[in-house]
Amino acid sequence: MSDPRYPIGKFTFAGPPDEQQRQKLIKDIEQTPVALRAAVQGLTPQQIATPYRDGGWTVRQVVHHVPESHMNAYIRFKLALTEDAPTIKPYMEDRWAELPDVQTTPLEVSLSLLQSLHDRWVRLLHGLQPQEWKRTFNHPEMGTMPLEKNLALYSWHGRHHVAHITELRKKMNW
Repeated sequence: MSDPRYPIGKFTFAGPPDEQQRQKLIKDIEQTPVALRAAVQGLTPQQIATPYRDGGWTVRQVVHHVPESHMNAYIRFKLALTEDAPTIKPYMEDRWAELPDVQTTPLEVSLSLLQSLHDRWVRLLHGLQPQEWKRTFNHPEMGTMPLEKNLALYSWHGRHHVAHITELRKKMNW
């Protein structure tokens, strides 16, 4: 049986992507908002309050987490493009998932936010010059992070969380 924490597997990075691979990663990021919206389409409030695995986040928490995480990633890209190897501030995503706005905000707010954010992010990504992909930021927990690796990470991240919901739907026969 596969690990429900990693329905598409753990993140791996085989090294710098070539241009064709980079375009595929950007396409994944571009498609995340539509995929997340489709994953939650038609779910009831009770289903939205269901954890995707024992001890895991609810569908609601996952949906609100994705734009929060991707906002951080977008800002990290912009910092790396405008500063020399800036040190970024990580955040405690598990604590963010427990804040009151996660419990009270309709999913549509985060789905719309994700759509707008990804529109801007994809425009930025398409405009980068080859040498800009080598720019980095310093992550206190993960070390030096080249933008091309961060691109791969967030291509994976969106697909990873969409799969949490789609796999739950399969398991629960929703």
